[in-house]
Amino acid sequence: MAETHEAEQRNRTLRQDIIVILKGNTLSLKELSKILSVSEKEVESHLEHIRKSVGRSGYVLVVNPAHCKKCGFSFKKREKFGKPGKCPMCRSTQIVPQSFSLKERRK
Repeated sequence: MAETHEAEQRNRTLRQDIIVILKGNTLSLKELSKILSVSEKEVESHLEHIRKSVGRSGYVLVVNPAHCKKCGFSFKKREKFGKPGKCPMCRSTQIVPQSFSLKERRK
């Protein structure tokens, strides 16, 4: 039998774990997937739902855009959470991935 996720042992869902982790940290998909021992695709899917649902709890999902290491192009308008393949300006594949955090919404 595969090891169960720690969240199941603590009676918290994976989404709840992601929310707790992002309240105090700024992390990439890769870092989140390592911490939670799940795939980046799974974390990406949960982040889509978290973005929509955290507003009711007084938080906002902050997305620091990916950017190109070579020319500095910032993927500010990118809607997807996955890492871009290459820069549209210089075609470099050296991309710093997006990072995510949760901040309290200003009143």
